[in-house]
Amino acid sequence: MKKILFLLAAAAILQCVNAVETHAQVLLGLPYEKIHTINRKPVPYQYVRESDVMWSKIIWRRIELTERANHHLYFPTEPQDGRMSFIDVLLEGIHTQGLTAYNESGGDEFGTIMTEKEVHEAMGSNQQTMEVENLDGTIDTKIIDNRYQSSEIKSYLMKELWFFDKQRSVMEVRIIGICPIRVYYRPEDEDMEKPLQKKTFWVYYPEARKILSNAECFNAKNDAARLNFEDIMQKRYFSSYIFAESNVYDNRLINEYAQGQECLLEADRIKEQIFNFEQDLWEY
Repeated sequence: MKKILFLLAAAAILQCVNAVETHAQVLLGLPYEKIHTINRKPVPYQYVRESDVMWSKIIWRRIELTERANHHLYFPTEPQDGRMSFIDVLLEGIHTQGLTAYNESGGDEFGTIMTEKEVHEAMGSNQQTMEVENLDGTIDTKIIDNRYQSSEIKSYLMKELWFFDKQRSVMEVRIIGICPIRVYYRPEDEDMEKPLQKKTFWVYYPEARKILSNAECFNAKNDAARLNFEDIMQKRYFSSYIFAESNVYDNRLINEYAQGQECLLEADRIKEQIFNFEQDLWEY
């Protein structure tokens, strides 16, 4: 009797497993269920003492999503095959997982918390009043809710801290915050030649790491080895340029004292300065 019950239980378990595999195959077109990314946890940061930091510098970067090297952060513009763009992951985190958004008017100091409604308004959501003529000739006033467009986010600002830890003898970088930039046109701009740029909100990156580590990102070389957005950020799989560094002049931007090609040369000089500082610590 016990053997019969055992066999029935084993058959029931096997049937459930087959049902799960069939369900995953129907939904994703795969013979297996994808659970690797959704169960990922971010690697904890190494503990650093203040006395071990012998040098540090705050750097501001800009990531342009129009560059081919950054397309994995921009696409898909709509959720597709279980993937979302970087901005949609952040917005989903704000909506469902309690990720905090900070008002950009306070700079990048993460001082003023924004509500979800304020985030949507910063992204371009608004209400539009229109007059609609009925069949009987009467006119009604209707309010139309215009939803934000994720595809309008064309770049990101990134605040990061570079420092040298003498205890471990390593140069390390920690991302502090990320701010999406919305590029859009006003309704009256019929020629579409003068796009406007607007900072939307700031996200404190250490708070967003868990959410980003559970969001799958496209891997052009292998669909079975998809990365997550935490991997992209920590392994620096993106293209960017420096537009400011911490300085005595109220952290002025590079374009405030340089123009044109000189801005790019100054950005390269700052990057080379960080590289040379680390290399000069060693004797070969």
